[in-house]
This record gives sequence, structure tokens and C-alpha cells, in this order.
Amino acid sequence: MTIKIKNTTYHHKSQKHPSLRNVHAKILNLMQIEVINGSILEVDADVIVNPANSLGLMGGGVAGVIKRFGGEEIEKEAVQKAPIPVGSAVLTTAGKLKFKGVIHAPTMEKPAMDSSEEKVRKAVRASLELADCLGFETVAMPGMGTGVGGLPKELSAKAMLEEIKNFKPKSLKKIILVDIDPEMVQAWQKNL
Repeated sequence: MTIKIKNTTYHHKSQKHPSLRNVHAKILNLMQIEVINGSILEVDADVIVNPANSLGLMGGGVAGVIKRFGGEEIEKEAVQKAPIPVGSAVLTTAGKLKFKGVIHAPTMEKPAMDSSEEKVRKAVRASLELADCLGFETVAMPGMGTGVGGLPKELSAKAMLEEIKNFKPKSLKKIILVDIDPEMVQAWQKNL
């Protein structure tokens, strides 16, 4: 059964991050999917997902923002756990961030490589499996493979949502899809 929850607007007074807005959600198989236009650092989640590279290096995009606000220790731990093959994921500290950890799920083997729909599917699946296995209830993830990876947002959104909808959770109750890019948010809403 699918239950659609109407759009809601939230305002947050943070100077560092964009406000959370345009919340759109559905509940599928006892797992809620929420779509938010805003910063991944501002959401309420147990863990966040970094669309990583297999080397664990956190240079630009979402990874760079996570490292800038969470601290170098996040990248150091990810690099120690590398190589992280596409299709797998590792959990590191969240450093100074409020989360219980950061899940690093590669969408590319090396920094600045092109990504693909299949790599995005594998990264999303690995993120969900790891979060669920570790007993987390809420995970937030940005657009996967769409930044440096160059994957079209519509293709990424479709792949991400198909993987999420097909996932059978044991502990996960809520997936938050969050991005500062309105086009990514619209692509998720269209495929929700």
C-alpha cells in the first residue's frame, strides 16, 4: 500500500546551509521515503550517505561538504578502509557532524570518473544493506553519481528509487532523499 503525504514547507534559520523545503514523502512496505530540497547536513537521520570513490578520497561535491563540516577524520578513516569496491559500502565516524556515522558507497572507482546507472544501483543497494544490517532506522542520501560522475539526474533518480522500493528492510524505517539541486529533487518527485 502506498500513502502519499502532502507537500510541506519547512524554514530553518541556519546561515551555513540552505533551508529545508519542498518535503514530499511516500510510505512503501513500512519504509517511508521523504524527498527534501536542502542540505544533507541539516536533515534528521541516523546516518548519511557519501557518494564516494573506491579510494575513499573526499575532494569535491557532497564529499567535500561532509569533510569540510565534519572534519578530516572522516576522510582518513574512509581511506584506511579503502579500497571500497563499487557495490560495497563502509561506515566511518561522522566527525563533528550530528550523525552516528557516514556511509561511503562508491559510484566510481577513482575520483572524477564517470558513473553509470548500474554503479548508482549498486551504491544505493550497498548503502541500504549496510544501514539496515547495522540497525539504523533513518538514512539520508543525496543524488548519487550526478555530480562529478556526470549521470543525468532523471536516470539517477529512477535507479535510486527503484532500488529503494525493491529493498526489504529489517530495521530501516525512513529514507531521506535530499539535495540542494532543485532538478534532482524534481526528478525524485517525478519517479516517486
